[in-house]
Amino acid sequence: MLSNKVRVALRVLIVIVLLFGFAVSGVYVGYNYVISQDKRFNNLKEDIKEGKYDIKADTEGAVTIVIKSGDSTSDIADKLYDAGLITNKTLFSIISKLNGFDGAYVAGTHYLLKGFTYDELMYFLTLAPDAVKVTIPEGSTYYEIKKILHDAGLNFDDAEFDKCMNSPNLFVDYEFVSQIEIKEGRDFILAGYLYPDTYYFDINASPESIIRRFLNNMQNNLHDEYYVRAKKLGMTMDEVITLASVIQMETGKVHDMMLVSAVFHNRLNHKDESMHFLGSSATINYLIEMRGGKASILHTDDELGIDSPYNTYTNPGLPPGPVCMPGSWAIAAALYPEPNCNYLYFCATGIDGGTAFATNLKDHQKNIDKYKDNWTKVNEPEETTETTEPTESSGLVVLDN
Repeated sequence: MLSNKVRVALRVLIVIVLLFGFAVSGVYVGYNYVISQDKRFNNLKEDIKEGKYDIKADTEGAVTIVIKSGDSTSDIADKLYDAGLITNKTLFSIISKLNGFDGAYVAGTHYLLKGFTYDELMYFLTLAPDAVKVTIPEGSTYYEIKKILHDAGLNFDDAEFDKCMNSPNLFVDYEFVSQIEIKEGRDFILAGYLYPDTYYFDINASPESIIRRFLNNMQNNLHDEYYVRAKKLGMTMDEVITLASVIQMETGKVHDMMLVSAVFHNRLNHKDESMHFLGSSATINYLIEMRGGKASILHTDDELGIDSPYNTYTNPGLPPGPVCMPGSWAIAAALYPEPNCNYLYFCATGIDGGTAFATNLKDHQKNIDKYKDNWTKVNEPEETTETTEPTESSGLVVLDN
């Protein structure tokens, strides 16, 4: 018979051998798993490339999973489990680590199918989320932009979006935002800064993330020399954007923008303070549209007398904030008006978005008499989703000085 010491030693040896065997087996299995990983995901990538997995919201059996910024692998496992896509949350988290996907899942809206393997679920969640293409025309107002985004399928809450637009403290990391002077009567603090361009947005993007996309683009288009130029003009960047927004709504023609800018600069800097009223019908159209009306060239006395700080007929200087989202040419025009230009007046010609300029009130009145018949013809524009009609049709009308 074996002594107790020998029996204990044998047991210890057996345990060690078993543990070693398990370790070797684990390493072998893990090694083979890792070796096969590239092959498995390369095959999946090829299948996706060939269109075998074109999953959309309306695909039969599609399950929508929304990953929010900051979601952990555990949070994602909970969502997949609740959606019936996985049966074991712990296993999903373990395999995520083995596959190297832990922390690699992409925030956004993803469409998955029940019956997907864990590998397939993980791989799809690391791909760019489903996004919609949205084009914001130059001259769009904030309300028009919200409608464009909703029409494209974005699901944000309007009240939350409005709150973000009036919360510049969320975006003070942008120099131009930190310099905004909040004037009394300003409608939305960040209006004017949702840079017009073509974007791809996740349909469940948060208002803050949407606004950041716009502001990032604005930042890329406000060049360093623009700040130098604004200072030379004695203007803040916010005043430049405000002026650019009025110019944008006055004309869509690049050269005319520079001339319109010259008119406004000349009036703002005129030695006669009575000339400091911009008298821009673009600001009247802004007020009319904010009240649910339609922009036009001809305005009634009541419209010209609307009680608002945005009314540049009754208030000198610039309005308290931008009236639309100006594009790059309008911003450049606000900073670089036509040099050596002494125009003080302009009006729309009513022909192809043209503009007629004058250095004095007498010549301005002649232009009005010449083109006023055209105004009547275009005063009732056809309904359109484009936002350029106010730009083409508006213009400075007769001033009293």
